[in-house]
Amino acid sequence: MLLTLVVARLGPYRRTIVLVVLLQLIQSLAALFLPTLNADIINNGVLRGDAGHVLSTGALMIAVTVLQVAAAAAAVFCSARIAMGIGRDLRSAVFHHVQDLSVRDVGRFGASSLITRTTNDVQQVQTLALLVLTMLVAAPLMCLGGIAMALSQDVPLALLLLLFVPVLALSVGVIVRRLPPVFRSMQKRIDLVNRVIREQITGIRVIRAFVRDRHEQQRFGQANDALLAAGLRAGRLQALMFPTVLIVWEFATVAIIWTGGHRLDSGSLQAGSIVAFLGYLTQILMAVMMGLFLMMHLPRAEVSAERIREILDTAPSVVPPSAPVHRLNGPGELRLRDVDFSYPGAEEPVLRHVTLSARPGRVTALIGSTGSGKTTLLSLAARLFDATGGDVRVGGADVRDLEPALLARTVGLVAQKPYLFSGTVASNLRYGKPDATDEELWHALEVAQAADFVRQLDAGLDAPVSQGGANLSGGQRQRLAIARVLVSRPAVYLFDDSFSALDHATDAALRRALAQETAEATVLIVAQRVSTIRDADRIVVLEEGRVVGSGTHDELMRDSDTYREIVLSQLTGEEAA
Repeated sequence: MLLTLVVARLGPYRRTIVLVVLLQLIQSLAALFLPTLNADIINNGVLRGDAGHVLSTGALMIAVTVLQVAAAAAAVFCSARIAMGIGRDLRSAVFHHVQDLSVRDVGRFGASSLITRTTNDVQQVQTLALLVLTMLVAAPLMCLGGIAMALSQDVPLALLLLLFVPVLALSVGVIVRRLPPVFRSMQKRIDLVNRVIREQITGIRVIRAFVRDRHEQQRFGQANDALLAAGLRAGRLQALMFPTVLIVWEFATVAIIWTGGHRLDSGSLQAGSIVAFLGYLTQILMAVMMGLFLMMHLPRAEVSAERIREILDTAPSVVPPSAPVHRLNGPGELRLRDVDFSYPGAEEPVLRHVTLSARPGRVTALIGSTGSGKTTLLSLAARLFDATGGDVRVGGADVRDLEPALLARTVGLVAQKPYLFSGTVASNLRYGKPDATDEELWHALEVAQAADFVRQLDAGLDAPVSQGGANLSGGQRQRLAIARVLVSRPAVYLFDDSFSALDHATDAALRRALAQETAEATVLIVAQRVSTIRDADRIVVLEEGRVVGSGTHDELMRDSDTYREIVLSQLTGEEAA
């Protein structure tokens, strides 16, 4: 999984990878040459008292060392650029794939998990890529080359390495096998901490209103402690690795020095060769430590790769059409015919056999009890997800056949919970039409009854808007969200309970202004307040996902018990009449 994920993104960096391999090859060969030079200085220079040989060989050692350092630095620099590029490409791939997922698909993962996978999980894979690139040639060559050079110095001593290397590999392997489940649990704990923090930041007003600060602190403490426990489990296992390696290697060093001492006494081995052998032993140890460091990061990166792959392998439930319609022939009529919709795994469908039409120049309203499927119906019209039965048509074409950009220009949705992006008032209003002029923005604000409060802001259209519009009231956010849709001038307007935060006077003024602005467009309104929709050309009543009534206010008051019950719960009999 990890190898597939990384290799698929190495294409643009082939030449740089070849350069990294060459640089590491130079670095490793230079490092392997140094102990031999050191042995030559001792055997042929120091022991024989030849100062000239010591100086000339020492100068060569300095040159080789400079070459090694330069090659190592260049290799690390190139490796870092490749690893950062892989991380950038992975983040981009995850982000753009999430953009293609439907609202239902995104909800399956959750915002906190998606953030963790896009940041922390990608970082783990990026770190491992850097480690692999910096050790791609160096670690194996240093280890195998060190063993070969050790054999060239003295075969009996080198044979001792063949005894200790398998013991070392077995000891480390036992520890590494236990790491993946721990790291998988750790990444899930990070998801949990992110979720708790997001909820507490987003719901800070509710927390303060109910004085639940201590409760939320305890909840965060529990999530944090769970992450700490998982981290400690991983840390304990990782902490065993280095002592295990060092203990095995100290035994190897003692055995080599003891055996080498006896061979030195017998005259079958020179002092310089022992020094060189110990140098190669150190290089082998460094190679093993590099590999060990890589093995410590490998399980966590493997888990992160699985989590990233899970997103990338999720097929969007809303897919672009293979032969998209690029132009609507008819007006922006919205028609639903025998539409069903069910969430995956749900026992009951949200919508059942819904058939209705909303025509240009007319206002169609939806009303019903909570959970009756009103928001889901509007989401199907905007194609936030697809109907599981029947079809939804705009301008005579199935929304599943429309080019996504055309659908976005044709259908404008004001969501139940309006969301504003950090930036300015103008940048939010131009979200659907980047080239809109200031005159168009002010006109949309006038219609949305938002011009007065925007003028009162110090910078007007350039006034700052914080993330989610947190520096604005609920009514101000709703009016700016309505103005944002008005700027793009779609053929179909979908208002999902978009007037709930407005006072009655502003609501009435906004509806009057909208009636003139959208006189030729199709308007579909979802509302809980009867006063908002009572003058609609047609009112559709939903109950448990079914259409149980349709007509004008007067007709429904006469013929629909469900509608009459809703009206009388808000108005007196005289007001309803």
